[in-house]
Amino acid sequence: MNPDWQQFLTQQGATFDAGLVQHFGDAAAELRATAQGTVLCDLSQFGTLRASGEDAQAFLQNMLSNDIHEVDVSRTQLSSLNSPKGRMQATMLIWRDGDGYLLQLPRVLCEAMRKKLSMYVLRAKVKISDASDEIVLLGLSGENAQEILRRQFGELPQLPFGFIDTEQAGVLKFSNTRFQISTTVQYASTLWQSLNLHAQPVGSVCWDWLNIRNGIPVILPQTQEQFVPQMANLELIGGVNFKKGCYPGQEIVARMQYLGKLKRRMYLAHLDSGAAPQPGDELFSVEMEGQASGMIANASPAPDGGYDVLAVVQTSSRESQTVHWKSPQGEALQFLPLPYPLPQG
Repeated sequence: MNPDWQQFLTQQGATFDAGLVQHFGDAAAELRATAQGTVLCDLSQFGTLRASGEDAQAFLQNMLSNDIHEVDVSRTQLSSLNSPKGRMQATMLIWRDGDGYLLQLPRVLCEAMRKKLSMYVLRAKVKISDASDEIVLLGLSGENAQEILRRQFGELPQLPFGFIDTEQAGVLKFSNTRFQISTTVQYASTLWQSLNLHAQPVGSVCWDWLNIRNGIPVILPQTQEQFVPQMANLELIGGVNFKKGCYPGQEIVARMQYLGKLKRRMYLAHLDSGAAPQPGDELFSVEMEGQASGMIANASPAPDGGYDVLAVVQTSSRESQTVHWKSPQGEALQFLPLPYPLPQG
C-alpha cells in the first residue's frame, strides 16, 4: 500500500494487518452495516498492473480469456489468465488507461503475474508494469451508493460493468447499489472525506463478502491452477469469450464448453463454524469415498456469524449429497442461491 495513503487511513481510525484495513473499530458491526446500510471501503487487497505500448491490445487479446476489443472508455471487463491446461492462474478486472489497459487482481499475485505476462512479451511493443501504489481503489456499496456518487460526479454508468472517467476519478458500476472508484493518491483523501459524510467506513473483508454474495470468484495463491473458468462460473458473469482467437488454455476451455460435461460448479454456501475456512480447503461428500469432492474458492466472515463461501463442488454432490468442510465428518455446507442462474443439466 502507498505509505501516504496508509497514513491517511490510519488517521481516519483504520486498523491494519498485513497491509490491509481490518476494521475501523468494530469489525462485526461493520459487516452488519455492509449488509444493511451504505459503506465505504478501501480495496488495497487488490493491485493494478498496467499494460502500455502500441501492441498492448493485441498482446492481451492473445493472453486472456475474454475479448479485449470489447473494453473501451465506457466498458470494463472480467477476464482470466490461464495455464496451457486451461486452469486459471488469475482473475482480472480490466479497464482502459489512455491508450493502454489496467488489470486489477489480488495484490499478492501482482508481481508473479507481471513476470509471467512479461515473459510472453518477446518482440511485442508492450510493457507490463505494476501501478498498484499509484492508484487507490475504493468501494461504495448500499442503497444510497448511486445517489451519493451522482452528487459527487454527476453522470454515472448506466449498465453493469460500465465505466466513466472524470477529472477526479474513474467510476465502475457493478450494480445500482455497488460501485468501485479508482483515483490518484493525491485526490484519494479528499474523495474519502467527501464520501465518508454519507457512508460508513468498513474493513476490506466487507468487500470480499460482497464479492462472495454476488458470486464473483477471485483466484488467490491457494487456488491458482485449480479451476477451469467454467468451474468458477466465469463464463456466466461475462469473463470468457468463446468466439475470440487462441490464448493459453483456449482449446481446453472451448472443449469443456462444447464437447465436455462440466462435473464441477461454483456454489454459494454458509458454514456455521467458529474456525475460519480458507481458500484451498478441501470439501468431502459420501459418494467420493474419502476423496475430495470440491474446494473452497473464497471465504469471508458473514454478518450474522459463521462464514460465507464460494465453493467449487462436484455437481452430483451438490444435488444429492451433504458436502462437508475439510473431512467427511466436518461441518456441513448450507447452500444458498446465487444471484444468477446456473445452467441446467
